[in-house]
Amino acid sequence: MQDIIMKPIGCVKNTVREKKDVSWGDDVSTIILNEEYYTGLKGLEDFTHAIIIYHLDKAEYQKDKHLQRRAQNREDMPLVGIFSQRGKDRPNKIGMTSVQIVSVNDTSLTIKGLDAIDGTPVLDIKPYYPVYDKKDAKVPEWVDRLMEHYF
Repeated sequence: MQDIIMKPIGCVKNTVREKKDVSWGDDVSTIILNEEYYTGLKGLEDFTHAIIIYHLDKAEYQKDKHLQRRAQNREDMPLVGIFSQRGKDRPNKIGMTSVQIVSVNDTSLTIKGLDAIDGTPVLDIKPYYPVYDKKDAKVPEWVDRLMEHYF
């Protein structure tokens, strides 16, 4: 299988300097686009939410440590595989978060709730479509406990 090469469309600007596991909900970030993508934001101002796909450039996946683990390394969480959780240390350093759109201008997108640190490369921005991105999805009970202090 071939390697996949991606080029960032921009980067995250915010006040978050270190990786963290909780309290992302109030963080406001701005995605500064590369100039060649400025006009790609047209129409996004009509949406309330977007999905941000980004490169977890500071993540450090270690198979023995991360393939199965307890979310946030909490003892009250079940031991589950990496594909059953949204942990940052993943086999491929891809992050994805649904965010609230605060504002859109000619060169950037300001959003709330992005779990990425300052300088994170952004790979793509997609509008949130409720018909595709279901809000009524089922999750195990431990996910609700895990997310109590996240937002």
